[in-house]
Amino acid sequence: MDTKDSSAIEQLSLKELATRLEPDLLPKHIAIIMDGNGRWAELRSLPRIAGHREGIKSVREMITVCLELGIHALTIYAFSQENWKRPIQEISSLMGLLEYYLSTERSKLIEQGVRLRTIGRLDSLPASALQWVRAAEQETAHLDKLHLTVALSYGGRAEIVDAVRELLHEAEEGKLQPDDVDESRIQQCLYTHDLPDPDLLVRTSGETRISNFLLWQLAYTELYFTPTLWPDFRRRDLLLALLEYQRRERRFGRVLSGISS
Repeated sequence: MDTKDSSAIEQLSLKELATRLEPDLLPKHIAIIMDGNGRWAELRSLPRIAGHREGIKSVREMITVCLELGIHALTIYAFSQENWKRPIQEISSLMGLLEYYLSTERSKLIEQGVRLRTIGRLDSLPASALQWVRAAEQETAHLDKLHLTVALSYGGRAEIVDAVRELLHEAEEGKLQPDDVDESRIQQCLYTHDLPDPDLLVRTSGETRISNFLLWQLAYTELYFTPTLWPDFRRRDLLLALLEYQRRERRFGRVLSGISS
């Protein structure tokens, strides 16, 4: 999309943007790196946690839009393994915010038909937060209008390490031979084994890296980077990302439309 076309599209109303979406070209699974909460707060001379609180509104809106458009899965990067290196007070505030979200949003998720699940090394979470997580997963396990996956204490390399460990345990038990290991077998050991790989990854705040997120799963994912900070990323921003996504020709290494590379 050239600059002129992009500028014209950004001037369209929400209704006009929505009418341009082609249902058959929408992603089935969207992954989001929710970046920029701290900067959003600092720009307003607010404590960093205020940005994370505001970011919850963006999560709500993404869930709503995905449900409206019939998008099957949404995976959000909420807390990485590297985030444990942050100041203890900030970590405590984030864990408290997680508990608050689960306590206040759980009934809404059930009403909307959203199944919530988490991925990552969850044993690192405080006991109280882990209890809230497990309760929400259990209470929404039967729902299937949208699969909302929250990455907590998550690292893409750690996920692959855990998959390899599982395979090695099976080999020790005599249940697995070297020739049994292929991409499909590894996929079965990943945290996301029951989800399709993301079609679209969105990262907010202007950073253009994937930060150890879903390293295996993003092999053929379309990447969309935006300077918008996460607390400001709302319906219009997601629609613009989807419009850009549906313009792309996803070849998965094949040659399509007479184009070679």
